[in-house]
Amino acid sequence: GSTVQITVMMLMIFTGSMAFSQILAFTGATGGLVQLVTGLPLVPIAILVLMQIILLLLGTFMEPMAIMMIALPVYMPIVNTLGIDPIWFGTIMLLNMEMATLSPPFGLSLFAMKAVAPSDTTMGDVYKAALPFWALQLLVMLFMIVFPPMVLWLPSMMAA
Repeated sequence: GSTVQITVMMLMIFTGSMAFSQILAFTGATGGLVQLVTGLPLVPIAILVLMQIILLLLGTFMEPMAIMMIALPVYMPIVNTLGIDPIWFGTIMLLNMEMATLSPPFGLSLFAMKAVAPSDTTMGDVYKAALPFWALQLLVMLFMIVFPPMVLWLPSMMAA
């Protein structure tokens, strides 16, 4: 039934992502992107913020798993070249993907909220109700970017 369909869909996304990653590596596009981004007159934090803005924009139209499968093969070489901690980046990206599910017009969580809301609730009401949560998540993301030790403290305890 639907479990098989979901599994097939996930495997197809994963396969497509792996193929995309391999094509990028084979053609040298990854190296070119890394050179392009590292050649920009921006500090690594500014590049990180731009990457998050792109992810958030993609999240308004796409499902988070698909975004991650497309973006990670492109972003991780850039992250590694800039010396950004991959755990820190991944944590920020995961929060961003959650924000994307609350971003109009096609945030998946918005439709789930509409489905369980009373019948007289409009989609505009759902958008308005989601805004405070979205703003709080943005604030948390800013704290995570400004204070990396806040994100990396617990993982550092595991390595000890």
